[in-house]
Amino acid sequence: MKSFWATNRAFILFLVLFGLFRTAIADWNPIPSGSMRPSLLEGDVVLVNRLAYDLKVPLTNLSLARLGEPQRGDIVVFFSPKDDTRLIKRLVALAGDTVEMRNGVLIVNGEAAQYSEARQFQEPMDEGQTLPALRLHERLGARENQIQWLAGVPSLRSMPAYRVPEGHYWMMGDNRDNSADSRYFGPVPRHLMVGRAHHLVLSVAFKEDWLPRWERFGMPLS
Repeated sequence: MKSFWATNRAFILFLVLFGLFRTAIADWNPIPSGSMRPSLLEGDVVLVNRLAYDLKVPLTNLSLARLGEPQRGDIVVFFSPKDDTRLIKRLVALAGDTVEMRNGVLIVNGEAAQYSEARQFQEPMDEGQTLPALRLHERLGARENQIQWLAGVPSLRSMPAYRVPEGHYWMMGDNRDNSADSRYFGPVPRHLMVGRAHHLVLSVAFKEDWLPRWERFGMPLS
């Protein structure tokens, strides 16, 4: 055993330090689904700042200190309060905000989002199928980002006004008609938030031809 440690201690220490780095400081998150299209694509890998909001005990959700406050528009990695699945969505409403939707229009604290003229696309789906999609910019306060609506997909485009409780946040996918988000599982408590995604590390079109999307490497996220 002593011989094994002497021979491999540098590698073992590297693995331990690397594990601590990933679980406490920075991480990466592959994108497996289209719930954040067009902002994030299947095959993107995002860099996640685990210290954006809290310093946590590695491998736990126990916060040791608050390091920053989540902001509307942040792209956040978190664990679903429904089934503990690791998800990535956009934060659209803070604790104390009132959030509502009317026929696809997002309303926060009584202010309705403004939308640019929609552009038509064909959204790739599974098994080589496509669906008509509308892409447009959603602007609400200082936040502006692209969203997408899909034709013929049943989804929750209207919901009554809801006040986000203290210590919680309202998350939604940019691909509004193809996203399991706070409309379905409710607000996300802060302790389930992993961190803020801020750049793409790399991107590979794994649902198409497996070629790298070079233009997305290192791309900052809004």
